[in-house]
Amino acid sequence: MGFDFNASLEEHRTALAGVERLYPVLSEVSQLMCQRLKGGHTIYGCGNGGSASDIQHFAAELTGRFEIERKGYPAVALTTDTCALTSIGNDYGFEAIFERQLAALSHEGDLLLAISTSGNSMNVIRAVEYAQANGIKTIGLLGKGGGQLKGLVDYAITLEVERTARIQEMHILILHMLCESIEA
Repeated sequence: MGFDFNASLEEHRTALAGVERLYPVLSEVSQLMCQRLKGGHTIYGCGNGGSASDIQHFAAELTGRFEIERKGYPAVALTTDTCALTSIGNDYGFEAIFERQLAALSHEGDLLLAISTSGNSMNVIRAVEYAQANGIKTIGLLGKGGGQLKGLVDYAITLEVERTARIQEMHILILHMLCESIEA
């Protein structure tokens, strides 16, 4: 009777096992991030709900520090400016909240990290489409097979997991691994 903690932990272990197959794309993404940061470019990020929190966490780790003392790296979470989000959402629609900010702030050579557990968030898709059309490399941190974003991004880090909680647990692990690799 009651909640089955063992079943939940087993789901987590299964999701974790799927992260190992992502090492090749994680290595490519890490190298790209390091190259672009060394070149003076910025990493932008977007996502909704828990993914918004994850991109904010990642940007904070880069601009502040993850584990070692170093200079801050330019990273911007497009999820944090409530005035921009609400005015753009009001004037242009919720689908434009990340695209419009990216158009105002980014430059060719920057990176966009798009996080989506479903891969089908229209506001994230529109930001990726803008980036693709304007010389900004795109990385998708995705779940549930990747959805529409899998075919749109330059680099798809896709978990073949269906449950949102397990996807989000793996996303934060992957983001921490990327922070470690960047600092290394």
